[in-house]
Amino acid sequence: MTISPSEDGGFVLQLSRRERALLRTVLELYPLIPASHHRLSRTADPGQIAADQKLLEEALTAQKQENHRHLRTWLAGEGGFKPRRGGFTLTLNGPQLDWFLQVLNDVRVGSWLKLDCPDERNGRPVHLTPANARYYFAMQYCGMVQSLLLQGMNGDA
Repeated sequence: MTISPSEDGGFVLQLSRRERALLRTVLELYPLIPASHHRLSRTADPGQIAADQKLLEEALTAQKQENHRHLRTWLAGEGGFKPRRGGFTLTLNGPQLDWFLQVLNDVRVGSWLKLDCPDERNGRPVHLTPANARYYFAMQYCGMVQSLLLQGMNGDA
């Protein structure tokens, strides 16, 4: 996968057929982070902020449902993937790029949660099983794509 700036200030990703298939497979995992994972406060008394926490979860659920609908429509319409010799291009403008990064981040962090929050530096290694291996791949792949896009945004493309 390579990335280059587009004329409208966005980016063009060039993907092989296999890379496109992998990206589509990973995106189909969305959404993975449960709304209840997000907290207004980790230190406040849960009883005192219960109503506000419920509003947060409802808003996040609605946003994820809208993102999910948009993603399904986007993927059903080939998601902006344009055939090119040997593969595909994917062009993302500013708002599309922001949305795309949000979806990738949800899959990356949600996969990390599904893997029980591994942290190699603190003695919590990844315990791969046939049931969770796809989440490890998705976490790593989304991180790589996010890094490429963020490098491009910083002018390092």
